[in-house]
Amino acid sequence: MIAGIVLGVIVVVGLIVGLWLVPSRKRKNAPLPKQDASPYPADAEPAAGASATGGSATATLERPDAGVLPGEEGTEEAGAGIDVAPEPAAPTLETPEGIGSRLQRLRARLARSGGFGKALLSILSRGDLSEDDWEELEETLLLADVGVGPTTELIDKLRTEAKILGTSDAGEIREVLRRELLQFVGPDVDRSLNLAPHAGEDGEPHPATVLVVGVNGTGKTTTIGKLARVLVAEDHDVLLGAADTFRAAAAEQLGTWGERVGVPVVRSEKEGADPASVAFDAVSTGRSEGVDVVVVDTAGRLQNKAGLMEELGKIKRVMSRQAPVSEVLLVLDATTGQNGMQQAKVFSEAVDVTGIVLTKLDGTAKGGIVVAVQRELGVPVKFIGLGEGPDDLAPFVPEDFVDSLLA
Repeated sequence: MIAGIVLGVIVVVGLIVGLWLVPSRKRKNAPLPKQDASPYPADAEPAAGASATGGSATATLERPDAGVLPGEEGTEEAGAGIDVAPEPAAPTLETPEGIGSRLQRLRARLARSGGFGKALLSILSRGDLSEDDWEELEETLLLADVGVGPTTELIDKLRTEAKILGTSDAGEIREVLRRELLQFVGPDVDRSLNLAPHAGEDGEPHPATVLVVGVNGTGKTTTIGKLARVLVAEDHDVLLGAADTFRAAAAEQLGTWGERVGVPVVRSEKEGADPASVAFDAVSTGRSEGVDVVVVDTAGRLQNKAGLMEELGKIKRVMSRQAPVSEVLLVLDATTGQNGMQQAKVFSEAVDVTGIVLTKLDGTAKGGIVVAVQRELGVPVKFIGLGEGPDDLAPFVPEDFVDSLLA
């Protein structure tokens, strides 16, 4: 009987143990809970140094595809779900505005800005002019920076024409004034850039070279960037030389201008490097690369610093060892008036300036500087800048300029 009781107890215990083991086995064989779509929190990136291959820290690791982890069932190949960031696309090059549309837009801007031409017309249209009227005309011309000599000549011619015509008709007066102003500006002067290739001793053509000079604050480096756009619009293959080595920002600025239109820039990584050496390297590179035009920037300098002016002469001489310098462009701020005239004289003596670029000619009240600088130096204004836009630089056309003054 005791044996029967013991057997019963064993059976009961066995049933209890069996009931406990079944759920345990079910729990062990249950599927893993579904993982989150990404191993990183939604607002976090992999730790610094992480990479898809465990190697370089420069590799970019994108989050795995949603719902799939590397090594999980359903992955088609090793590494699936890891996306390496694509190479950044090359920047889209800008297409500079053509010369024709530049001229049309800048003509309209000149006409809107008014100018001393309108002031002259209003006085001349009064009819029988008194001495006070003629003095007002003279003052208007002087304030427009035409210069004393040209002003006296123009007043004398206008007095003569007024007596001959004996009229106050605005249309006739306008034609007289247009003719006289046009003669002062110089309609027959050659204002084209000399960009003809040079034949080297080896018989191979060398690029045309353009040296750009000016004082601080005239917008020289910006003007070079805009000039590069003009040349690219005319289908020239251009290279820029950053020989302003005293201002690191100048080389960076020039590089930005070049990148926008696909123009390379030769520069020194060393701040304060010899600018003549950089200019030499730029022309040398231009020769080896077979470009059409090399444009070299220089540091802005004050015209009363003899040492800095002598340095310009050195830069030009060193450039000439690689190819003759085709053009020396002086950038002048149109608003500086007679001070700009003094700058022009000193720079012309130092490097034989061949052309003027007038910037900041937005307000034509100072447009007389065009007459003054050409009369004093015998050097033509070749480009004018009107505004801050990248294509707000255009060749100077005397007829357009005078017509805009009198519009």
